[in-house]
Amino acid sequence: MKFRWFVIFLLILPFIRLAAGIGDTPPPVQAVRLDCPVTVDGILSEPVWNEAPAVSAFFQRDPDEGKPATQETVVRIAYDDNALYVGAEMRDTAADSIVARVSRRDHTENEDFFAIAVDSYHDKRGAFYFGLSAGGTIMDGTFYNDDWSEDTWDGVWEGRVHRDEKGWTAEMRIPFSQLRFRREEKNLWGVNYLRALSRRNEEAYLVFTPKNSSGFVSRFPDLVGVENIKPSRHVEVLPYVRAKAAYTHPDADDPYDDGSSISPVGGADVKVGLSNNVTLDLTVNPDFGQVEVDPAVVNLSDVETYFEEKRPFFIEGSSIFNFGRGGATNYWGFNWSNPSFFYSRRIGHAPQGSLPDHDYADTPEGVRILGAAKVTGKLGGKWNIGAVQALTKREFADWSLDGEKSRSEIEPLGTAGIVRAQREIRGGRQGIGFLSTLSARRFDDRRLRPDFNRHSETFGIDGWTFLDTSKTWVLAGWTGASRVAGSPDRITSLQRNAQHYFQRPDVDYLGVDSTAVEMKGWAGRFVLNKQRGNVIVNSAIGFVSPGFDVNDAGFMSRADVINGHVGGGYLWTKPGKIFRFHDVIGAVFQSSDFGGNVFGRGIFLLWESQFLNYWRLDGHYCYNPETLNKYRTRGGPLTVGHDGSEYELFVRSDDRKPLVFWVDGYGYFSTPVDWFQNVSANLQWKPRANMSLSVGPRLSRTREYTQWVDAFDDPTAVRTYGKRYVFAEMKQTEISANVRLDWTFTPRLSFQLYMQPLSSHGDYERYKELRKPGSYSFDEYAPDRILRANGEYEIDPDGEGPAASISFDNPDFNFKSLRGNAVLRWEYRPGSTLYLVWTQNRWDDRYDEPYSFRESMDQLGDAKADNIFMLKATYWWSL
Repeated sequence: MKFRWFVIFLLILPFIRLAAGIGDTPPPVQAVRLDCPVTVDGILSEPVWNEAPAVSAFFQRDPDEGKPATQETVVRIAYDDNALYVGAEMRDTAADSIVARVSRRDHTENEDFFAIAVDSYHDKRGAFYFGLSAGGTIMDGTFYNDDWSEDTWDGVWEGRVHRDEKGWTAEMRIPFSQLRFRREEKNLWGVNYLRALSRRNEEAYLVFTPKNSSGFVSRFPDLVGVENIKPSRHVEVLPYVRAKAAYTHPDADDPYDDGSSISPVGGADVKVGLSNNVTLDLTVNPDFGQVEVDPAVVNLSDVETYFEEKRPFFIEGSSIFNFGRGGATNYWGFNWSNPSFFYSRRIGHAPQGSLPDHDYADTPEGVRILGAAKVTGKLGGKWNIGAVQALTKREFADWSLDGEKSRSEIEPLGTAGIVRAQREIRGGRQGIGFLSTLSARRFDDRRLRPDFNRHSETFGIDGWTFLDTSKTWVLAGWTGASRVAGSPDRITSLQRNAQHYFQRPDVDYLGVDSTAVEMKGWAGRFVLNKQRGNVIVNSAIGFVSPGFDVNDAGFMSRADVINGHVGGGYLWTKPGKIFRFHDVIGAVFQSSDFGGNVFGRGIFLLWESQFLNYWRLDGHYCYNPETLNKYRTRGGPLTVGHDGSEYELFVRSDDRKPLVFWVDGYGYFSTPVDWFQNVSANLQWKPRANMSLSVGPRLSRTREYTQWVDAFDDPTAVRTYGKRYVFAEMKQTEISANVRLDWTFTPRLSFQLYMQPLSSHGDYERYKELRKPGSYSFDEYAPDRILRANGEYEIDPDGEGPAASISFDNPDFNFKSLRGNAVLRWEYRPGSTLYLVWTQNRWDDRYDEPYSFRESMDQLGDAKADNIFMLKATYWWSL
C-alpha cells in the first residue's frame, strides 16, 4: 500500500477549522500572609481560616458536567516566609456517608478526597499537586503536557484531616522548598482545586477540562497575593542503611554458595537546589534494589520482555525524559512499537558478559552503580531540562570447571548518560526539544569486546505546533539518529539480532557486513491529532530505519519499519437513557519494511462505554488481511502471514462498591489453525476502610501451527538459501494469578502482600520445515524419520537424500513458579521511611508425560523455596 493518500490527507486536514474557544477564565484566587502560626492538625481553628478570602464556586466534571457541585466546598490559602498553607472545608449534608478509606501513599480506593494543584512556574503546562483523602491518605505528583499526570514524585510536606457532623476538613503545609518558582516581588502562579465525592462518583473543580476537549493546567486561574518570598536553595540529605539476608538452595557441590548470605550496605542520596528552579540529585553507593518483584514471564518470542522501572531514583520526575510525546493528548499506535531513547533499567542490570565453560559460577545479582547524578528543573523560565549520569562498576564472577577455580571479568567499567531539554513557545502553542544519550565502556578484558558496544550515541529532536487559534488541531512529532560502535564481532551480532535481521537472504537492501565497526540509523514519528470537539481524529506516520538502535541506553523491539494509520471516531459525553458516556473509534493501518514488503495491515474498531449505573463495557475488533511475515523465520526468508481476526471484550462493575470485579476476554484466530485465547479477571474485596484484597486469575491457550524451533545450516537446502527452518505445531496452556493484600493501619504505616503463582505448559508436535520462501508451504517430517532419546530429537530431513541429520533439545516445557513478597512500610517522620521486606521464589521445570496440572502443582509445592529478608531505613534531613 502506498502512503500518497496519507500524505495528502495530512496536508489538507490542518486547514480544516473548528471554532472552539478556550472558555472564560475564573477570577484570581487570593492568598494572604499569615500573622500567627498554624498548627497542621486538620482542625481549622486558626483565625486565618475564617478571615482569608474563600473560594467556593466548584463545578462538576462528573457526573453532571458543568453543573454546580452538590456539596459545598470552601478553600482558603495563606503563606509565610517558608510555606504555603491550605485550609479546606468539605461540607456534607450526609456526613455519615463520607467514604473515608485509609490507604498507603498515592493509592486511593475510590474515596472522598481533596487536592490542590499549583502551577508555580506559571508556564500553563505543568503543575505540582497535593491531596488528602477523608481517611488521611496522602497523594502527590505532577502534571505535564497540560493534561497528563504522574504520581512518581513524592514531596515532603504535611497534611491532616478531621471529620465531624458537618463533613470533613483538610489542612496542608507545603514548604516552598518543594515548589519551583522564579524570584519575584509579586509571584503569579496558577492554581486549581478538586473535590471527589465517592458516593456520587462526583468530581468537582474550580475549573475543569470539558470531556470533549483538552488542556487542564492552561485553564488554571491565577493565584495572587504571594509576595516577598524567597525561593529556597534547599539541601536535602537522605542516608540509608540496609541489611539483606538470603537463604537459598544451591547445588550441593556449588563451591560458592552454601545457601545463606548476609550483606549490610549503606549510602546516601542528596538533593541540592542549584538555583530557584534547578535541582541536583546525587547518590553515593546507591541502593538500587527494588522493593517489589517483577512478575514471572514465559517468553517464546524473539523480542525482549519490557519490565517497568520501580526504583525511586529513576521514576521520580521521569516525565521530563518523555520524548516525542508533547503537545498532542493522543498517540495511537497500531502495530507500532515506539522506540524509547532512555530505559533506565539498562543501568544496574544483571551482568551481560559471557564466561568461559564452567560447572559453577558466582555472578553479581546486578551491576553495582558507583554513583549517579540527576539534574532537573527549568532554565530562564523557558527551558525544561533534565540530565542523568551514572557510573557502573567493573564486575567479576568466580567460576569453576572440574574443580579448578578461576575469576573473570563479566561486566566492564561503564558510564551512561542522558540530556533532555524542551522549550514551550507562545504559551504552549509550540514546543521544541532535544534528547541525547551516551553510553561508553572501558575494556580491560578484551574477551568481552564481542559482548558489548564500545560506545553508543543517540540524538533526537521533538516538538509540536497547534495549527489554529483555538488549539483544536496539533501536529506533533520527533526524529532522531543513532550510532553504535564496537568490535567487528559485536557489530556483526547486532546486525543479526532480532531487532535488525540484516541476514535475511531474500532481500537486496540488507546485508551483514562482518568488517563493520559501527552501525547507524534514523527514525521518526509524526502525529496529527484533533484536541477538541466530539469528533475524534488521529493519524500518524512513523519509520525506523534498518540500522537504528537505541538498546544500549533505551528500549526498542524492531527496526526496519514504516508504519502509518488514519483514524477517527465520535465521543458522546452527555448522559442518555442507557449510557453515561460512550465513544466509537475506527482506524485503518499498515506496516511495511524499507524494501516495500507489507507485513501488517488491518481495520480496527473500538467501542468504550459507561452505563448510568457506572458499570463499564468496552470492546474492539480488528481484521488483518493476508500479508507477508518477516519475523517467523527469525532472520530467514519471508513467509506468508494469513488473514486473521482479533477481538476483545471487557466488563467492569461499579468500583464504588465493597466488591468490585472485572472480566476481560481476548482472542485471535488466523487461517488455517492458529489461534490464541486469553481470559483474565479480577475480584477486589474491600471488607474494611483500611483493607483491600484482590485476586486476579488468568488463563491463556495457544495453538501455533508454525512455532519456531531452530534453523540449521545445510548446503543441500537450496530452495531455502542453504538453511533448514524447522517449526512445530505447539499447544500451550498457561494459568496464573495475581493476589494482592493491602492493609493500611494508618496513612503512614501499611502492609502489602503480593503473590503470583504461574504454570505454563507447552507440547510440540508435527515437526516440519519451510518448503519455499514467500509461501506458507511446509514439509512435515514423517514419524519414522524422527528419533527421540534422552531429551533430544534427531531428525533425518530427506530420508534417503544426502542431507545430514539435524538434532535439537526437546522443546516441550512445563514451567511452574510461585513468586511473592511482603512489605511493611512505616513513614515514621516526613520523608523518612522504614521498610521490612520478605521475598520468596520457588520454581520447578520438570516435564512428565502425560501432563497433569495437579501433578505440576504438587511438584511446585515440593520445590524448595528461596527466601530473602531485607531491612532498610532512611532518614530525611533538610539543611
